[in-house]
Amino acid sequence: MEAAQETRNLTGIRQIILVLSGKGGVGKSTISTELALALRHAGKKVGILDVDLCGPSIPRMLKVQDKAVHQCDNGWVPVFVDQEQTISLMSVGFLLEKPDEAVVWRGPKKNALIKQFVSDVAWGDLDYLIVDTPPGTSDEHISTVEALRPYKPLGAILVTTPQAISVGDVRRELTFCKKTGLRVIGIVENMSGFVCPHCSECTNLFSKGGGEELARHAKVPFLGCVPLDPQLTKSLEEGQDFIQEFPKSPAFPAFISITQQILDGTLAQTS
Repeated sequence: MEAAQETRNLTGIRQIILVLSGKGGVGKSTISTELALALRHAGKKVGILDVDLCGPSIPRMLKVQDKAVHQCDNGWVPVFVDQEQTISLMSVGFLLEKPDEAVVWRGPKKNALIKQFVSDVAWGDLDYLIVDTPPGTSDEHISTVEALRPYKPLGAILVTTPQAISVGDVRRELTFCKKTGLRVIGIVENMSGFVCPHCSECTNLFSKGGGEELARHAKVPFLGCVPLDPQLTKSLEEGQDFIQEFPKSPAFPAFISITQQILDGTLAQTS
């Protein structure tokens, strides 16, 4: 009975994409959120599964941190971000009594919740399910990949920043994908330069090009660079739709380009 329900909850999802990072603080949740918004503006229906159990930041980024999930016959009903119900979100953040409550759980309890998230959320019909994962290559990642494997995920997007130490961590993430048989859709270099809010000039605060070089070395697609942009930061802090509100931002074309490559790759997979 449980297996039948699990199949029913995931059968309406056309493509599943995991977003991975080798270390924390590189903007993985930012990329997940903006990718979902950009796909929505491309006319797609999108779900976000936030399995970053110790740092569930996406509910705040989408300004739904005060919402609650409800039960239905098929399990949990995700939180809808917009009135049109084109973006839905499931996160451990909705299950905490207080938003600042720490999740102090051992591995087995985390793994059990991840499996429950995969099997017990009634997503309905979706074009894309974006899975935002914790940083690293831990038990939680193995549990996520194994739980999703029967549903043939499209693959993983790896997020890095330009610094050599972050790029080194992504090398380990590439090894994880290879060992678990997860296709690498591509690499995104986040925080690639700082955009001045006054003159719009982009300055490389860190190094530049590490993500692109790594992609070339690993023979995987390089999806693009996203600059540090105060407008993007503001939109995330205030729960605004960056794609809609800031089309003239220097980060805007980066997200549109990344999203278009995802859409083109999906068409290539299905043709």
